[in-house]
Amino acid sequence: MEEKILETLTRIADALEQQNSPVVSHAVDPNKNAFVFDVSTTSLISIDKVAAPPLSLLLGVDRTKNTLLENTVRFANGFSANNALLWGARGMGKSTLVKALHKHINETNPHSRLGLVEIHREDISALPSLMALLKNEDRPFVVFCDDLSFNRPDRDFKALKSVLEGGLEGRPNNVLFYATSNRRHLMPRSMMDQEQATAINPTEAMDETIALSDRFGLWLGFHACDQKDYLAMIEGYFAHLGLPFSDTWKEEALNWSKTRGSRSGRVAWQFVTDYAGRNNRTISL
Repeated sequence: MEEKILETLTRIADALEQQNSPVVSHAVDPNKNAFVFDVSTTSLISIDKVAAPPLSLLLGVDRTKNTLLENTVRFANGFSANNALLWGARGMGKSTLVKALHKHINETNPHSRLGLVEIHREDISALPSLMALLKNEDRPFVVFCDDLSFNRPDRDFKALKSVLEGGLEGRPNNVLFYATSNRRHLMPRSMMDQEQATAINPTEAMDETIALSDRFGLWLGFHACDQKDYLAMIEGYFAHLGLPFSDTWKEEALNWSKTRGSRSGRVAWQFVTDYAGRNNRTISL
């Protein structure tokens, strides 16, 4: 009787352990290069086509573009490279640059088989599980988080720090982490003010937030573009997409930016989309 009870308890314990353990899938499709991390199954969902323009169409960010390109090419070729934080003005192509670089590298050097994995900002606490999934793969991966922020600072901070060289095991050699943010130090201003108001030593609270962004080897700033770059972006899109140049396109483009209250790559693309529609054209990149 005791043996049967012990056997039953053992089966129950095994079942509970399996239920509480994360399901790790190592079925990374070798024929795909872009994925989205599904935190509910700890697996990668493959993406057939990444929406990204040719790298040459990203204007007004030449220095930043070249720096990140060199860093990513080194990594894709098996050499050391830095994690990168892309911060700055809204709509200036931070996330677009990451996707365009990935597309450009795989088109110019198919043998690199560079993978791009997007992790949603609300899933940052699951980063260690994603690293465990990727570390045994025989090709390089850029893990990308767009508009990084922290809904649960205690958990998310710890997970991100462990990936950005702060953990015992460290980041796998075949993985880089790129993130975008509108703020250089990642923390929303309201949260930073709250930390200063409630901390025993406000300076220590601020140092903690800065230390997190310090773990990125590259800080790449994006700033609002001027009128010349804004018009050059639109002109580049027109030429690439084969759109007709009207006599008033510049005036229309400038009026469009005034209604939007800013000049940026996003506003330029929105104008191009509107212009194409008014000329009975359908466009995509």
